[in-house]
Amino acid sequence: MLTRLGLPLGLLLLAALGALLVALGVGSAQISPAQIWAVVTGDGGQGDALARIMVLELRLPRALSAFAVGGLLAVAGALMQVLLRNPLADPYVLGLSGGASIGALAAMLAGLGGLAISSSAFGGALFSTFLVFGLAHGSGSWTPSRLLLTGVVVAAGWGAVITLMLALSPAERLPGMLYWLMGDLSYARTPWPPLLLLLAICVVLIPLGRSLNVLARGPQQAAALGVAVKPLEWCIYVAASLLTAAAVTTAGSIGFVGLVVPHMLRLVLGNDQRLILPACALAGGTLLVLADTLARTMIAPEQLPVGVITALLGVPTFLFLLYRSR
Repeated sequence: MLTRLGLPLGLLLLAALGALLVALGVGSAQISPAQIWAVVTGDGGQGDALARIMVLELRLPRALSAFAVGGLLAVAGALMQVLLRNPLADPYVLGLSGGASIGALAAMLAGLGGLAISSSAFGGALFSTFLVFGLAHGSGSWTPSRLLLTGVVVAAGWGAVITLMLALSPAERLPGMLYWLMGDLSYARTPWPPLLLLLAICVVLIPLGRSLNVLARGPQQAAALGVAVKPLEWCIYVAASLLTAAAVTTAGSIGFVGLVVPHMLRLVLGNDQRLILPACALAGGTLLVLADTLARTMIAPEQLPVGVITALLGVPTFLFLLYRSR
């Protein structure tokens, strides 16, 4: 069992370390692996002052923030796909990202900061979750397809509310807010809170892997096999909302990471949540680190929002999955 779990996770960890090395070395000024090693180990003989500033103060915090956000979104997507039993589920598609964005924007416009923005984003994501599931349930039980359609409609509604908020915002704040909404890691300088949250959520959820495996077969089968379905569903609601809120607070609204990564991993690794959840954390982080590196180097010295890169990857994947699920 440990070998079956450890080998793919070990390979994904190596890929994550490789992506971080690429992110530290590639940019407007190239930094060699030897220079990076000298900076990290504190060897002043090879690591000059400029390389030290670029690695430790600019590129490393941004790369770690990208890794944390990618992991948060991928794990949130994996949880929503278990709950809905639908590979098209994703925090962006279901409106969780939109609700979190509205909460964060409202706190910003009110002049709040720090913990208040994170709390508002979490409240917005949680409210969006309850709204989608409440509307999809109606007078009868919800189906995965009905829930997905409701989420798409709610996400469109949140987009309209965001547009209204931007239209009423002060002109001097508008460019920064627009760039942040497209997914921007330029100002991500504190990667440790989202990284610690990602680690904590994985530690909490991995022991629930067997129950999540059963829930993926349907709530009735899970209840028949002794799983406490309602508490587990509530755990998924809160965890997915918290993960999405932390990602949105750190980097804005970045779409489709939670759609692409879990689906691709299931094609390769199967559907055991004890393996999929930590694999999503590693693979999602790796994907967003590479996407952010591409976003800031593609048209250097200008930078693209990383959300543009993930959308270019995610939209064809979403259409392909939609075509397959006909």
